[in-house]
Amino acid sequence: MEIGISTFVETTPDIKTGEVISHAQRLREVVEEIVLADQVGLDVFGVGEHHRHDFAASSPAVVLAAAASQTKRIRLTSAVTVLSSADPVRVFQDFATLDGISNGRAEIMAGRGSFIESFPLFGYDLEDYNELFEEKLDLLLKLQKSEFVTWSGKHRPAIHNVGIYPRPVQEPLPIWIGSGGNSESVVRAGLLGLPLVLAIIGGRPLQFAPLVELYKKAAAKAGHDVSKLPIASHSHGFIAADNETAADKFFPPTQQVMNVLGRERGWGHYDRAAFDAARSFKGALYVGDSETVAQKIIHLRKNVGITRFMLHVPVGTMPHADVMNAIELFGKEVAPIVREEVAKWEATQ
Repeated sequence: MEIGISTFVETTPDIKTGEVISHAQRLREVVEEIVLADQVGLDVFGVGEHHRHDFAASSPAVVLAAAASQTKRIRLTSAVTVLSSADPVRVFQDFATLDGISNGRAEIMAGRGSFIESFPLFGYDLEDYNELFEEKLDLLLKLQKSEFVTWSGKHRPAIHNVGIYPRPVQEPLPIWIGSGGNSESVVRAGLLGLPLVLAIIGGRPLQFAPLVELYKKAAAKAGHDVSKLPIASHSHGFIAADNETAADKFFPPTQQVMNVLGRERGWGHYDRAAFDAARSFKGALYVGDSETVAQKIIHLRKNVGITRFMLHVPVGTMPHADVMNAIELFGKEVAPIVREEVAKWEATQ
């Protein structure tokens, strides 16, 4: 069971002062967070790609590379790379470079992305949303498998027996598929035999169990060894000394972000009642003290089948010291509880 962190490197207004941290400062802070995550024994750290003012990381590979030489064992992944609007050759080269700097700890988490700012920025039409992802994933997988590549498609110039460099330390360089719970994307990942990441950020996490089974069935049908395919989840959360402190610190910035996005996307108002329901044992928020969060992760492992859990923190701007404290508690207290209990449970299966 792997335990890790993900972040979008938020730069939203401070909920108390209204001040907005600079992109530069937040980027330096997130490098410190990655280094701490490594020091406290977490397994993986993911940085998401965005192209808007309230997120500082448009290039996850660069951010992760800044932390690579300061860390020893933690795996470094995008969360996600918006592959539909990216050049797969450049994505592969960037993460192969990261893999070299980190000596074999890089991963690519490829997804469509839930934000669309990158499409007009890089000259793509949203009407081609699905076609772009399928075509670019096909090219990325060819780059993963071979040094010299011949490929042609509709949305990118063809490649004729061209070598792609640098080569990664890992052969192959891991490529995961990120999914928000779409059955089509889950089946695609299974048929391709690629590791799956589920964004479980709403509703009840146990509702994702059928998707995991669908993924496994598709993988088995395609002849892949299901036992060797990792399945990850990504969920919002925060850890503090006690449940109420965790909730009181995490709710205000989370509410701010959820309501900004809600106005953009037509969601209803996000209030404390919805937040408290989501942090209940059956909800999708992993907010509380170490024991509370650990037990929810264990429950998810036993009932949904995930083999990697990634806590997304913060959601919205929070004091850097609070985020660092949450990461330290996650690594030193939550992870050992989860690993020990899951190991005992797996031994009986």
